[in-house]
Amino acid sequence: MVNELTHFDAAGNAHMVDVSEKKETERIARASGRILVSPAVYEAIGSGTAKKGDVLGVARIAGIMAAKKTSDAIPLCHPLPLTRVSIDFELLPEASAVEARAEVKTRGVTGVEMEAL
Repeated sequence: MVNELTHFDAAGNAHMVDVSEKKETERIARASGRILVSPAVYEAIGSGTAKKGDVLGVARIAGIMAAKKTSDAIPLCHPLPLTRVSIDFELLPEASAVEARAEVKTRGVTGVEMEAL
């Protein structure tokens, strides 16, 4: 079995993958990451005393907006009709960190992995 890159043609030129023959199905992708911060920043986030306001609330809105605009930012990415984007956070005091988790859904013909990231 040959491992081929799908976004390049036989001549090595980049192209957008043709998904017109794919069946529409519900697709879900999840991504998570840990954001390490200093103890002072962690305290400001947790207590809601950051000078810029609700840090996690703003980050949630920014994450949703980013998922909706993924095809504008990533070359060769198909624009998708997203049906749900959720961004959740968990404060991790022992690590002075915030864990961010995203879940993105669509009813479409291609995955939503990049939108979740």
